[in-house]
Amino acid sequence: MSDLLRLEGVSKRFGEFVAVHDVTLFIPAGRLTAIIGPNGAGKTTVINLATGALAPDAGAIRFKGDPVTHLSIHDRVRRGLSRSFQIMNIFPRLTVLQNVLLPVLCRRGRTGVALTPVEGEREAVAEVERILGEIGLLDQRDAPAGALSHGDQRLLELGIAIAPGPELCFLDEPSAGLTPVERATVLELIRKLFAERHTTFVIVEHDMDVVFSLSDWIVVMNRGRVLAEGPPAEIRENREVREVYLGEELTA
Repeated sequence: MSDLLRLEGVSKRFGEFVAVHDVTLFIPAGRLTAIIGPNGAGKTTVINLATGALAPDAGAIRFKGDPVTHLSIHDRVRRGLSRSFQIMNIFPRLTVLQNVLLPVLCRRGRTGVALTPVEGEREAVAEVERILGEIGLLDQRDAPAGALSHGDQRLLELGIAIAPGPELCFLDEPSAGLTPVERATVLELIRKLFAERHTTFVIVEHDMDVVFSLSDWIVVMNRGRVLAEGPPAEIRENREVREVYLGEELTA
């Protein structure tokens, strides 16, 4: 596997608090990776550093071999990086279709065309409808996004994340707040997109059922550092990981 993303000796502090300390992490193409750890371990900060929401205090970040440490968020999106958010991040007053149309138009370079009616963007709308079909929301294309159930809003956010056509997509707690049925739907969708779109996903999760049923590789963080990484079976048996974080959850 070739590395899509490389974080090399990356650190980030907020005042006296060191959120991420000297983290080196390689994300290869074609592997579904999970990042786990207790609250405050630095998981979301790693996503923010990788996607450009935060600048590192030290270290370097490369995407597809090119340095991106100082690139803006939108430049990284154009290169093939995207993400979803731990806290729901949709446009509730826009329709479901319009929410996904925005990143599609951006990728097509059409967001700067003033006063162009959406009806004139037939190819973009057709692409959005295909995405909505993939995520199971085509029948709600004209509904306000804010009127969707929490589970459907999570699906919509996933649709927004894949709309730029990323090669690498970070999902920050995609099953947060979902019922068991909704969680199963989201998991199956991630598997489907991973297989059919050939998108490499990195998920940050607290739900161990999600982590061990979905991922090929697990990175465990604690206090801003990488504590361990490896395939699920190896992480399940790692004594230090058990002591620090997982405990009896692994034997359940």
